[in-house]
Amino acid sequence: MKSIIDVKNLSFRYKENQKYYDVKDITFHVKRGEWLSIVGHNGSGKSTTVRLIDGLLEAESGEIVIDGQRLTEENIWNIRRQIGMVFQNPDNQFVGATVEDDVAFGLENQGLSRQEMKKRVEEALDLVGMLDFKKREPARLSGGQKQRVAIAGVVALRPAILILDEATSMLDPEGRRELIETVRGIRKDYDMTVISITHDLEEVAMSDRVLVMKRGEIESTSSPRELFSRNDLDQIGLDDPFANQLKHSLSQNGYNLPENYLTESELEDKLWELL
Repeated sequence: MKSIIDVKNLSFRYKENQKYYDVKDITFHVKRGEWLSIVGHNGSGKSTTVRLIDGLLEAESGEIVIDGQRLTEENIWNIRRQIGMVFQNPDNQFVGATVEDDVAFGLENQGLSRQEMKKRVEEALDLVGMLDFKKREPARLSGGQKQRVAIAGVVALRPAILILDEATSMLDPEGRRELIETVRGIRKDYDMTVISITHDLEEVAMSDRVLVMKRGEIESTSSPRELFSRNDLDQIGLDDPFANQLKHSLSQNGYNLPENYLTESELEDKLWELL
């Protein structure tokens, strides 16, 4: 499958006189329609990398190509139209007095008719399960609801790429699961490419590939299943998945299971087979 993002030998420092690089000579690609998770400790270069991709930061060296277009100062706005970002704190993204006003805000400079804008707003809110809240003030929403509205604002713009920068980190477990399911649905309905910066294991498990960053460099690239089989997850900012912990406990009591499990439901299915 053709790449929609190609990053080649990318380097960046926040200060010119820094001895170390925040992102150091990284090269990777993202296929169209793929879900790529980027993980690593705080300060490993994850968020800096996606901000470079979106043109929010300017690289010191290297090349970024989005859907065949090289990111330059001249075409940065054309490329940004293809990318939607959702950040950690949804309160920093709200500008409208109501939910529907907020989702419509990004559409106002696209030259769309009022009818088309209304259609897109309602479609996006319906897709994330927030249509019934369209007249609600954003401040009166829960954290999970706010993030779904933030995603609706991005989806209404119809970008090819959705970037989630720690978008689930401030949510409770139920809110995280709801948001992950929302993103799964959007990806399926719109054939959208997803990049998620995360420490959440459920979010990682939903992705196709995982890129591990360490001190500004790419430490490894693997499938989620391969990643979860590692014995040093704590060294890259991840907890050991509960399914792995339970598998280990069972093995200590004489119940050896043959493989690693991405999710608790996978492990449950295997245990039912053995009963």
